[in-house]
Amino acid sequence: MKKDKILVTGAGGQLGTVLVKALQKHKGRASVIATDLYVKPEKERVLLSLDATNATAVEKIIEEYSITQIYHLAAILSAKGEEQPLQTWDINLKSLFTIFEAARKYKVNKVFFPSSIAVFGASAPKLNTPQDSCLDPTTVYGISKVAGEQWANYYYTKYGLDVRSLRYPGIIGHQSLPGGGTTDYAVDIYHKAVQREPFECYLKKDTALPMIFMEDAVRATLELMEAPKNQIKTRTSYNLNALSFTPEQVAKSIQKWYPNFKITYKEDYRESIAQSWPSSILDTQAQEDWHWEPHYRLDDISNEMLTELKKKYDLQSQL
Repeated sequence: MKKDKILVTGAGGQLGTVLVKALQKHKGRASVIATDLYVKPEKERVLLSLDATNATAVEKIIEEYSITQIYHLAAILSAKGEEQPLQTWDINLKSLFTIFEAARKYKVNKVFFPSSIAVFGASAPKLNTPQDSCLDPTTVYGISKVAGEQWANYYYTKYGLDVRSLRYPGIIGHQSLPGGGTTDYAVDIYHKAVQREPFECYLKKDTALPMIFMEDAVRATLELMEAPKNQIKTRTSYNLNALSFTPEQVAKSIQKWYPNFKITYKEDYRESIAQSWPSSILDTQAQEDWHWEPHYRLDDISNEMLTELKKKYDLQSQL
């Protein structure tokens, strides 16, 4: 059997950084070609520079490395996207078409495309949003993800391209800094706690959003991509659920380890984005089709985040 060669775009981002390591562990370091648009000097040995909107460059790397799978993570996220909506639409969709076309042309076996809870809007139920809810997003990021889901289904139906996708909730991880998403307060808050600084939250204290710990998000991605093709029944994108919580709840969880931690609230435009999204979602199809089940709850996440970030900041202080 031919060994998989995997291309990852956006590999320097929050999810990509961790997913690449998991893929290297699972498939072998030499089997994973990690790329990003901007490559910092300290990452040159692990990342190749690639503009995912450049069809010639993408096709060259697919051909050169005999790529069999693509994880296309490159995109501008929700909060950043609202600052430059036309550029966000252009980059998110142009890169998607470039990847899909190259994958079709070179007969790539599988493509992973990340979607988001940002696809939902006011017409979807706020609580326990099901898979087949109406999609009427209020952000250009969400609009680009809805379009991407439909194109994923189109390329599967018309060309047989095996595109798989997850609607990620907010992802919480200690491996990198927040990357411009509306849910990123739930990363930044742990950094502030470990640094013994107060945290000013841009959401209301009772704004609940679906969240997932990084390890669960990566495991879900790998499980989806490893599932037999006949088990993948949803060809737009699967709802992915783990837990939902509010800023107040995560602050109280942190206070179990850092009793003096303080949080204040000063909402900005990201609150209106959050209000357009579900407070909780259902992922029945993911459970039924490929047996998805989360492992981490809120206090588990707090314990891991605070422990790992403390190690990181203690090490930095010694340098």
